[in-house]
Amino acid sequence: MNFADPQFLFFLLSVPLVVLWYIKRNHAQRGTLRYSNIQHVKSVARLSGKRKYRHVGFVLRMVTLSLLIVCFARPQSSHTEEEIITEGVDIVLALDISSSMLAEDFKPNNRLEAAKLVAADFIQGRQSDRIGMVVFAAKSFTQCPLTLDYGVLLNFLEKIEIGMIEDGTAVGMAIANAANRLRDSKAESKVMILLTDGQNNRGQLDPLTAAKVADAFGIRIYTIGVGKRGNALYPVDDPVFGKRYVQVPVKIDEKSLREIAKLTNGTYYRATDNKSLAEIFAEIDGLEKTKIEVKQFTRYRELFTFFLLGALILMLLEIILTNSLLRKIP
Repeated sequence: MNFADPQFLFFLLSVPLVVLWYIKRNHAQRGTLRYSNIQHVKSVARLSGKRKYRHVGFVLRMVTLSLLIVCFARPQSSHTEEEIITEGVDIVLALDISSSMLAEDFKPNNRLEAAKLVAADFIQGRQSDRIGMVVFAAKSFTQCPLTLDYGVLLNFLEKIEIGMIEDGTAVGMAIANAANRLRDSKAESKVMILLTDGQNNRGQLDPLTAAKVADAFGIRIYTIGVGKRGNALYPVDDPVFGKRYVQVPVKIDEKSLREIAKLTNGTYYRATDNKSLAEIFAEIDGLEKTKIEVKQFTRYRELFTFFLLGALILMLLEIILTNSLLRKIP
């Protein structure tokens, strides 16, 4: 409860002053009569039981005054509501899960595991945005459609592993699949994050043609090439010597990824280690923030009527008592 005019509450300080005045006056009005025998006076006092209630009228008057002062202060109850207006962002993550993503140049993980960790942090940092996921190798398929249920999305992300799809790198098909998920979106911003470590070598659609289709639907593509420059360690299962590592050249079609990003008003990034990959996702996260507008409404309900009703009842009760049971005879 709050008060619309709380300054009136200062008048409550007058109540104890009136009480002190009343007590002082009662003491001053006491008279003294001398009797040779007060036995009869005591018997009269015992018969008059109403005497001990003589202050009830004053108490009722003070409580009535206090309630009226509270009424002037206008007590209110309030209820606050919020209206949240968002301009959502729909995002599709397209992850390369070809065998080359097993390269271990993102210590202590391979490229895919490093990408999954950073993508999980990215997902957990979003609010009010629908996010979907596409995975690709020789073919592309939807791992999770656009959703606001980030728990489900993270569960699907965890289940991604190399070998789910025939090996290869179909970048064009991945873009087309992700664009198909975003084309009917009504969001203010439609975004695709394409992460790959290779060159398009499979699929019926080349990456630039697919990017033109995405651009026609108003989709912005951020492309990320993952892999250190030069050579990277790649694990090989040798039937004789067991697991061993070989140096393989890192072949990322950076020219094509730059053209895809430029064509759709996006940006191309190169991630060569865990730190740079995390920084790239953080930058994209900052560029594609959802606009959230919060309007707050407060509804007030006047409560002074309850105090006024109480004051009127006590006032009426005082009038009745002082003119009946507590009536004073001069």
